[in-house]
Amino acid sequence: MQLLNTLYVTTPESYIHLDNATLRVEVEKETRLRVPLHHLSAVVCFGHVSVSLPLMHKLADSGISLVLLDTHGRFKARLEGPVSGNVLLRQAQHRLAGDPVFALNVARNCIAGKLRNCRQVLLRGAREAKAEEDAAILTRGAADLAAALRALPDAGDADTLRGVEGEAARQYFAALNRLIRSPVRETFRMDGRSRRPPRDRINALLSFVYSLLLLRPDEVLSGILNTPILEVAHNALRILLQHHHMSAGCVA
Repeated sequence: MQLLNTLYVTTPESYIHLDNATLRVEVEKETRLRVPLHHLSAVVCFGHVSVSLPLMHKLADSGISLVLLDTHGRFKARLEGPVSGNVLLRQAQHRLAGDPVFALNVARNCIAGKLRNCRQVLLRGAREAKAEEDAAILTRGAADLAAALRALPDAGDADTLRGVEGEAARQYFAALNRLIRSPVRETFRMDGRSRRPPRDRINALLSFVYSLLLLRPDEVLSGILNTPILEVAHNALRILLQHHHMSAGCVA
């Protein structure tokens, strides 16, 4: 599956290798796909996928990331070519990583963006709902998220922010069942958010879509941040992912 400039290899026991200036995907010695390398910025392999050594070298030389995930979408490793650094940028990152006021403001803005987008998902579902009961529950969920948004400016520490975010997430996922059309709602019902492993079909789908959405921001941060494990980088990742609920919810 190719999404934008990223190739996702999800078929078990696939073999990807270099074929001149193209990447070839084979399954049981049968060619399934050929993609010119200049069309790609990243290759993502799920589970048991074999990669040839010449292809690894070519991807590194071409500045194309190779990302390895397990069968559940958990990150395992990334192969990248050389990246350049910036001493002044690194110094600024270290200074800001130790500034609690800066970290709190970044986190508050991240959560605000996330809640606004979750609220838009519920409001759109309420407008499109066929049943009045579904519309009422979705509208009430959107109102609860609006209340959480109003509570953010008064959160004076990170623990309080986490509490607001956690309660808002509970309200969002409690209403999410009402976005599913009634004929298939029992088949795709979710009982809250669960992961590692997901306990139902919707949670499995959400986890899969989140894995796809996480790869690109994480790759961007790895390229522009010298010390991506710092708290400031974690908050920056959350900024890039603040649209993930809207995107994943719509795709699911």
